[in-house]
Parts: sequence; C-alpha cells; structure tokens
Amino acid sequence: MAEWTPRRFRFVVFDWDGTLADSTSIIAGAIRQACADVGEPVPDDAAARYVIGLGLADALRHVAPALPPSRYHELTDRYREHYLARYLEIPLFDGVRELLTELEHAGFQLGVATGKSRLGLDQAMEQQALGRHFVATRCGDEGFPKPNPDMLLHLIDRVGVAPRETLMIGDTTHDIELAHGAGAGCVAVAYGAHERASLSRLGPLATVDSVGELRRWLHANA
Repeated sequence: MAEWTPRRFRFVVFDWDGTLADSTSIIAGAIRQACADVGEPVPDDAAARYVIGLGLADALRHVAPALPPSRYHELTDRYREHYLARYLEIPLFDGVRELLTELEHAGFQLGVATGKSRLGLDQAMEQQALGRHFVATRCGDEGFPKPNPDMLLHLIDRVGVAPRETLMIGDTTHDIELAHGAGAGCVAVAYGAHERASLSRLGPLATVDSVGELRRWLHANA
C-alpha cells in the first residue's frame, strides 16, 4: 500500500465496547442476568445489545421500564457484579493493536468516546496496555452520554481540531447519532452490538464488517 498520511481527517475517535474490545456478549449477558436477579422481565439479546453505549439511566429505563428509579441501584449493582466476574476475559478484536499503531505512526491523533465510566475505561486500557495511543478520552459519566454530541464536541475542543476533521468509529446507532450531532464523519462497524441494517440506515460514510475492512477504508479515505 502507498504511504499512509492524514488527508481528510486529523482526529480519529473510537468507541470502546464492540469497536475495539470484543465485549458485547459479556455486557449483554450481564444486563440480562441483572434483570433476572431483581425480578424484572429479562430482555432478549437484541434489546440488551441495543443499550450498550447509552448513559446508565437511559439504559436502565430501556431494559427495565417497570423498575422504579428507587431500585436502579439494585440493577446497577447486579450488572456490575456479573460484568466484573468476566471482564478480564474480554479480548481486543483481531487487528486492533496493529491498526492503532499504524494510525498513530501515520500522524493521526486518536481518541476514545465511550459510555463506560472513567474507572471502567481506565481499567480496560490498563488491562490491554492501549492508553499510550490516545491523546484524549471521554466517558459516559463525565458529561452528557451518547447519543448527545457533548462527548465528541468536548474531545474536538480539547484536541483543537474542526468537526469536519474528526472521524468517529463505532458499532452502535448511538455512535452515528453522536457523530452527526457533532458535525463529524462516522464509520460504523457491524461486528459489534448493532446490526448492519440499523447502522446503515443512519447514513455513515461506510459500514464495515471487520477491523481489516476498516483499515482498508481508512487507508483509502482518511
């Protein structure tokens, strides 16, 4: 391939779960187990996957609409217990390390915009030894959560680039809405939480099916 240098975008922002980390099944399973634990109807797998990346309150309202807010802490505690029992098993998707290294060496600035808590992201980045790649990160408990554009706008302002120079990469419709709201470009990955059809309907620049396909798109278009 030809030498890779930034042309259209200067700042590439990744979602974490379902985009860099292959965590969707563990998160969805923990959500479903937590609902069962507190006596709420168990959402199907698609409903549990849908809320990945949303803010905590929005996610709880979606998966347990009948649960009174006074009991949200019970559901949250049970979810965390199930998730933490397995989070060390979560791998990166094949090719992620190589992609991040190549983007960094090519001169792109890299960031993360995630619905994870700050503690959760810091633990995940330490576990995977990826923190050195990112110049800025923003989490769901540090401002308005996805799909509100606040998270991405904060990162854009912090790095000092224009929205049109920013590319968001994520696996959910929430990521696409986040990018559209911030005036940034977006590429959807269809190997995570949301189905390809749902992603493509929102008009990302591309919808890709693997990290390898993502790399090829970036090399040709970024």
